[in-house]
Amino acid sequence: MFRRRSATTTDAPGASSAPGAEPTNGAPARPSVTVGKGRPTPKRSEAERRPRFGGAPADRKAAAGQSKTRARSERIRKTEAMRRGEEWALPVKDKGPVKALARDYVDSRRRLSEFYMYGLAVLLILLFFRNPWVQTLLPPILLVMVFIMVIEGYLIGRKLNALAAERYPGQSTRGLRIYAAMRALQIRKIRFPKPRVKIGDTI
Repeated sequence: MFRRRSATTTDAPGASSAPGAEPTNGAPARPSVTVGKGRPTPKRSEAERRPRFGGAPADRKAAAGQSKTRARSERIRKTEAMRRGEEWALPVKDKGPVKALARDYVDSRRRLSEFYMYGLAVLLILLFFRNPWVQTLLPPILLVMVFIMVIEGYLIGRKLNALAAERYPGQSTRGLRIYAAMRALQIRKIRFPKPRVKIGDTI
């Protein structure tokens, strides 16, 4: 009896199948596994930033370096031309024959206004002294300096306007007095554009 039941179990339907057929033992078939790349897929923004060609980064760096070098050379060339007073390189406020005349007129003489900056430096140092006598003298000295600066600026502007009207009739002299007075306040060595006339030259 036991032998007959074993034979029945062994010869159950589906136990034998045709050669090459998949086993039908009731277990689900394992899906095929795709081997991964071993790294995460880059984001779109990162992929767009990456160069497409191997030689591109070096070329861009070289081009950027050459562009910076050219821009630096151009800035230096323009600055030197401005310092010499060449018309093409000057800013708008310094362009024109009338402004050039104002610079030459101011630079042709020593002006009291030129020492205004030195006077301010001395007054600044004196502020640190707690001596009452020194503190009393500071306001009058400052007022005298401002008075000299205003008077000299007025005289320079009046003479310069007459000179510009004589040499360049029809040219605008708007703002010429302030322009000349501000240049007179600057120390001669640091004036920009630098003086092209010597002290004592006739203008």
